Order: sequence, then structure tokens, then C-alpha cells
Amino acid sequence: MILAAIGLLVLLLALGLPVAAVLGMLGVSLSEIYSTLPLSRAIGEIAWTSSNGFLLMSIPLFVMLGEVLLRSGMADRMYGAMMHWLSWLPGGIMHSNIGACTLFAATCGSSAATAATVGTVALPQAKKYGYNERLFLGTLASGGTLGILIPPSINMIIYGALTDTSIPKLYLAGIIPGLVLAGMFMLTILIACIYKPSWGGRPFETDWSKRWRSLPDLIPPLIIFGVIIVSIYAGIATATESAALGLAAALALAGFRGTVTLDLLRQVMEGTMRTTAMIMLIIIGAFFLNFIMGGIGLTAVLNNSILSLHLSPYGLLLAVVIFYVILGCFMETLSMMVTTLPVITPVMVAAGFDPVWFGIVVIILIEMALITPPVGLNLYVIQGIRTSGSVTDVIIGSSPFVVTMFLMIGLLALFPEIALMLPSLALSP
Repeated sequence: MILAAIGLLVLLLALGLPVAAVLGMLGVSLSEIYSTLPLSRAIGEIAWTSSNGFLLMSIPLFVMLGEVLLRSGMADRMYGAMMHWLSWLPGGIMHSNIGACTLFAATCGSSAATAATVGTVALPQAKKYGYNERLFLGTLASGGTLGILIPPSINMIIYGALTDTSIPKLYLAGIIPGLVLAGMFMLTILIACIYKPSWGGRPFETDWSKRWRSLPDLIPPLIIFGVIIVSIYAGIATATESAALGLAAALALAGFRGTVTLDLLRQVMEGTMRTTAMIMLIIIGAFFLNFIMGGIGLTAVLNNSILSLHLSPYGLLLAVVIFYVILGCFMETLSMMVTTLPVITPVMVAAGFDPVWFGIVVIILIEMALITPPVGLNLYVIQGIRTSGSVTDVIIGSSPFVVTMFLMIGLLALFPEIALMLPSLALSP
């Protein structure tokens, strides 16, 4: 049964069908083959119950927030400021790529949006200053993944909804790992450019007066991040309500700069509806597949298969890491989360792992899936905004950062406090 389901999944994905359609077709097929009951008729009720949750309302709000930042020009100005402040390091503007992705991630919640926004602004600098193009592309694809680790994060909201884990705790748990991983990305660039100085391109000319003048361009993202985070932990708003407050702050800042027009609002609404529809269709398809898997007993078979291995807790963790790395090569990240977490998270919690800590590990594994071929979304996002070349360049440039993510997971395994310190301090009674 398991092999048949995996085989059918791979076949449908290989045909190039949309992920949401693949999940729905797989659910219907499994129901027709293995169930004596008409389970597939429940699709209508599942579509309603899986998409009307208050928590999921934050998804379109965060998507719209990212659209406002992108189309109002705030992201462009933020990147320019990062160039002035970080380009003195070996690797130059590539450090600005990571810094800009980190700051944009603190307002956006989406990896694809982070990679696309910073990539659009940054890519012209690669040829202009003579950088190694592959490494430069890798910094954009991998830096973009920070969009789902540093709060606010759409994927953390989905993890919390699927596993009944506190969103405020997940948000706090992602801050330090997100900053540490960004620092490790910069260290990777530093090592590469010390090894091959020619990869670091020509210096970007700046001075202290330009640096100080660029500081105001870093303020809007910090204000939005502050509004979202403070409103949650001051008890003013829930995670969904904080997304609305962040969006209101972004619109107010864009209005203050005089960039809010009817055309901008139309573009923001169109981009938001397109992205939200894609995300919600995947969620509905994945919830339907989960229902079918439970109805035919496949979920219980998977649980028993994992438990029958009799692995130690860290052996189980290693098996889960390998499982997600392999699955991430063939499956879109959102559907991967929705289809696997209801099965795997209870097993990991039963083995003694904290669900908040495991959530951060899963998010890093999801980040890894975004830059591993052949399905890695960020690889194609960055390739899509280039004017020439092959996606192979982006894949090769991203590979050192995949290794960095493995090291980050190792650090979290050795020192769980990296993720758990802030939640325990801030939310302790």
C-alpha cells in the first residue's frame, strides 16, 4: 500500500501536474482502490473545514504585506542600505544579499517572495561588480529561505495548525536560529571568498556619510517587525490579528512615502489572490489526502513502520532528516508539510522531542527542500528572474548552503536551547 501510494505520487508529479491536483487525484485513487466506503465524497466538507480556520486567515494577510513591500519600493531602498553597511566584508555585496533577505524575512513570511524581491534588486550587481555568478545566485536562493524561519512565517503557522503547537512559541523559537543561520550563510561566503578572492568581485564604493544617510531605509521593515511581534507578546493581538496590524503598518509607511496609488493596490490585490489561491488549494488537497490515508489505514501503517524500527531518539531524528531531505527533492514544501507532519510529529513527541524544537528543525528541512533539485522552488524563482543561463548554475551555487543547513540542524540537536531559550524565558509563568 505504501509503495503503491509513493509510486503513484511520483508518477503524477513527473507528469507535471499542479501539486494540488496531484494530492486530490492521489486521494481519490487510494480511496477507490483500498476503501469499501465512498470516502472521496467527503471532499466538499473537507475543503470547507480545512480552509475556514481563523489561523489560516493570516496567510493572505502576510502575502499581501510582502506584496506591499515589494511594489512600494521599500525593499529596493532596504537593499541599498545593506550594500552600504555589509559590502566591506570579503564577499562584498553577497553579504548584503543575506542581510537584505534576513531583514525582509522579518516582515514577509514567504521564502519565494523573499528570494524574488531581493533577487530582482540584487542580480544586476553580480555582473556589474564581477562576482562569481554561481555563488552570487546561491546566496539569493539560500538567503530567501530565511523567509520561513525568521518570524513571521507562513510555514510556522501551518506547522502550528497541523500539530496544535503554540504559534507565539514557534515565532520566538525561530528568531535565534534564524539569525544564527544567516550568520552561518555569511561565514560560508567569507570562507569561499578567502579561498577564492576572485569570487568576491570588485569593491563597492561607499563611505561613512553614505552609510549614515542610508539608515532611514532600514527603519520601515524594523517598524513592521516590531508591530507584529510586540502586538503578539503584549497580548494585543493573535498571530492572525498581528498580520493585519503589520499590513496596516506597511500601507501607512508606503502612504507616508507617497507611493500608494490605485495601480499599486490593484497589483497588490492581484498578486495576493494568485499566491493565496495556490497555497489554499494545496492545503485543501493535502487535508483530503490525509483524510483518505487515515480512512484506509495508511497512516497507522506508517506509524507502526516507524515504531517497528526501534530506533533511539537521535537515530529516529536522523531517519526523519534523511526522509525529509529525500522527499524534499520530489515534493513541493507546503504539501510535504501537510501530508507528513500529522504522522511524524506525534512519533517525534513520543520519542521525547519538544514539538516547538521539532518545528524549527522541520522548518530548516523545508528550507533545504527549497534549494535542492529537482523541485526546489527558490532555485526556479531565482532562475526565473535571470535573463540567461541554466538553473544548474543556481543549483551549484546553492550547494554549499545546503551543507550549512545540515550543520545548523546538528547545532540544534547538540544545543536545543538555541531554539527553546526565548520561548522558555518570555512565556514562562
